[in-house]
Amino acid sequence: MPFFSVIIALYNKENFVENTIKSVLAQHFSDFELIVVNDGSTDNSEAKMLSFSDPRLLYFSKPNEGVAATRNFGIDKASADFICFLDADDYWYPQFLEVMHRYIDQLPNQKVFTCGVQIETEKSSFPAQYSVAKTGDYEIVNYFEASSKKSIIWTSGVALHRSVLKTVGVFDEQIKKGEDTELWMRIGLQFPVVFIWQILARYVYDHQSISRGYHYFFEEYTFAKYEALERENPLLKKFMDLNRFSACIKCKIIGNDPRAEELFRQIDAQNLNWKKRILVRLPAGILKLLIRLKAILADCGLGKSVFR
Repeated sequence: MPFFSVIIALYNKENFVENTIKSVLAQHFSDFELIVVNDGSTDNSEAKMLSFSDPRLLYFSKPNEGVAATRNFGIDKASADFICFLDADDYWYPQFLEVMHRYIDQLPNQKVFTCGVQIETEKSSFPAQYSVAKTGDYEIVNYFEASSKKSIIWTSGVALHRSVLKTVGVFDEQIKKGEDTELWMRIGLQFPVVFIWQILARYVYDHQSISRGYHYFFEEYTFAKYEALERENPLLKKFMDLNRFSACIKCKIIGNDPRAEELFRQIDAQNLNWKKRILVRLPAGILKLLIRLKAILADCGLGKSVFR
């Protein structure tokens, strides 16, 4: 039985999947299985995938059902005790599994491990910013306290013990946007997170995805799912309010003012800093200009997200 099961959900990533798979096969720690699940791709993703021949690689193809169902399919096929995910357009540095294994061995009572991420734009590369104070090579943190800037758990930078998914469940297949963050929330409610400062994975920031990102925020279903629980958990409430803020801004930009107003009424203003309290009241035109400015700053490795 391998030590790690690595799951890649593949859908129309013909321009990226080769580099993604190569980054897994080039890992210094080689005791893993790589499970690639093709979610009904309509481009040349399958042909690119089939060009690889490695005994550790297991390939499955199924009709399109969405990323949550596809990752869950991979979880069902996994045989290792520790499970990792890698998006088909992301990239691991060669020491990713080696470092994860080292900390898993060093901290046997911990079940959730994650790492620093490098963000790449067309013009620069810079580390993601986290709301965590650095005290050593790693920190053991509360998910919600550590995720006010950027989620401390990122799909392509996490290793989970199988028992975690047995405790909290797998990806919620009813959720089409933010299904990964919703799972990290369930994990954060029951497990501490080991955050490793070393940058072990890479995310490519794509300006072309900004307009699509306007529509990417928690659905009403997700907010409703935690409505009762957040009344009892201030850290969860603050985290949800930050996501309400993000959704409110995006709803304004796409012209859904009634939904923006509804979300705004649900936010406890004490959970937003002064900048966010101003932003949430600005008209859509100014917000769009600020987002263009954010894209320019991102190219320079500067600035924080307008949405969070």
